[in-house]
Amino acid sequence: MNRLVAWFFVMFLCHFAVAQDILVDKNARISFFSEAPLENIEAVTSKAASALGVKTYEIAFKVPITSFEFEKQLMREHFNENYLESDKFPYATFNGKINDPVDWNADGKYAVTVAGILDIHGIKKRYETRATIEVKGRVINTHATFVVKIADHGIKIPRVVIKNIAEEVAVDVSSTYQKP
Repeated sequence: MNRLVAWFFVMFLCHFAVAQDILVDKNARISFFSEAPLENIEAVTSKAASALGVKTYEIAFKVPITSFEFEKQLMREHFNENYLESDKFPYATFNGKINDPVDWNADGKYAVTVAGILDIHGIKKRYETRATIEVKGRVINTHATFVVKIADHGIKIPRVVIKNIAEEVAVDVSSTYQKP
């Protein structure tokens, strides 16, 4: 069922890509890193879908929570079952806007600010971060890093494992869009 929902989301984005100058990346990369006293936790996925509106400067991401890969299977199980409750909240989403001008037709690197709403674990919170956009021919690469406080999204960590999981998680997001 989750794959069907994701497929409809991507097809919906692709439909508008032609009509409204929206570019799509079906394999955006999202990773996170949690540094804690007893154990570092790192996970990555390349299964996020992203859309970039080159006229509206809007940007969106949708990532299936279960697509994150961990070094240890037990970490993945705890992440999905105990912390992110991926059965109840199968996706994390971001809907935002690039606040600085970018010349989509001129090669170069652009330092921009992106602001929007991140929805994780069913709780929406506004974030603003610096990002880099690189235009190179027909390819547009975007990259941003930011910090998420897990308590801000209602993610509870049991006291027994409090030294295993950091209160803040560093998130890294990269996407590549192809201009028509």
